[in-house]
Amino acid sequence: MLKNITLSAEEFLVQKARQKALKEKMSLNDLFRQWLLKYTTTGESVNDYKKLMNSLKHVNAGRTFNRDEANER
Repeated sequence: MLKNITLSAEEFLVQKARQKALKEKMSLNDLFRQWLLKYTTTGESVNDYKKLMNSLKHVNAGRTFNRDEANER
């Protein structure tokens, strides 16, 4: 469910934002939703990475690989 909110900004900034959004084929609403999602999830991927690394602490490759070996495909 979407929730309506009211924001305030300088008129010239709103106009510039609308023009830029139009060039990107987006609405200010869409851009705000993207920003809000990014703002509220910042740091979660870092925490997910740390959790993954902690869960893999028991894994031992047996030796250290040099740069060429690590990048070999």
